[in-house]
Amino acid sequence: MSPQEIISLAREVLKIEADSLVEVMEKVDESFVEAVRLLRETKGKVVLTGMGKSGLIGKKIAATLASTGTPAFFVHPAEAIHGDLGMLMSEDCLVVLSNSGETPEIVSLLPTVKRMGVKIIALLGRKDSTISRHADVVIDVGVSREACPLGVAPTSSTTAALAVGDALAVVLLKEKGFSLEDFAMLHPGGALGRRLKLVSDIMHRGDEIPLVRPETLLKDVLYEISSKRLGITGVVDEEGKLIGVITDGDLRRAMEREVDVYNSKAADIMTTNPKKIRESELAAKALEMMERFKITSLFVFDDSMENLVGIVHIHDLLGSKVT
Repeated sequence: MSPQEIISLAREVLKIEADSLVEVMEKVDESFVEAVRLLRETKGKVVLTGMGKSGLIGKKIAATLASTGTPAFFVHPAEAIHGDLGMLMSEDCLVVLSNSGETPEIVSLLPTVKRMGVKIIALLGRKDSTISRHADVVIDVGVSREACPLGVAPTSSTTAALAVGDALAVVLLKEKGFSLEDFAMLHPGGALGRRLKLVSDIMHRGDEIPLVRPETLLKDVLYEISSKRLGITGVVDEEGKLIGVITDGDLRRAMEREVDVYNSKAADIMTTNPKKIRESELAAKALEMMERFKITSLFVFDDSMENLVGIVHIHDLLGSKVT
């Protein structure tokens, strides 16, 4: 094949698969709503099953559900009919993927699944099939043609099933009120985990927070900044409320003005209205605030923004590879 023929065929495959997604999109109806209801009300786990390429799609859907707040896992149908059905319980929901609707391994296990009282959702290429007659809800994911030139290799059909699985996961995410913070909790590792770290995961707490009172002498302010090694200290009133901050730069500038550090007080040079952040915010937001305001630290408050709970420094964020 010439380079142009290769490009042309690749574009044709992508066009066929894109058209298939539009075709399946137009089939979304009340059966999808019923499937969402069943999944939302499932008290146990969502179990995916499928043979061959459908099985691979099932594994991906299970992973997407699990990572977005719906506990899910994959069971191979051939293993299921030889003992792995013990993984299912009556409070679970089984999601079956089959393009033909006649996959023998799945057909064999469905009567037992029904006797167990497990609800069944089927994503099928053929609604009029043996599997459809066993299912509580059938979602039609059938496509007019495969992108394979031979018309046999699962291509458009698996893409359609995967997309519908993604749609189920996203709708469930929205239905359950699954938040970015929830997502971060389930993704602690790798680059994504670093990007989704919360301020509370990184901040300094307790005695590590540099704090002085308004009447603290500047020589003691200097000691507090130096000992806590963050280049800053907060100034709190008698109720522990943050009323100002002093940086090592503020101290240097005061000394350049020949301010008497032995007799002057923190209140004389502090900056009022310091920048703050909630402990539940993403660490990435703290980094963005520091860059925007050209500062190196933020004092951290609880969600009410009333109680001081920590401090986060730009070195903490960069050390944790927050971006």
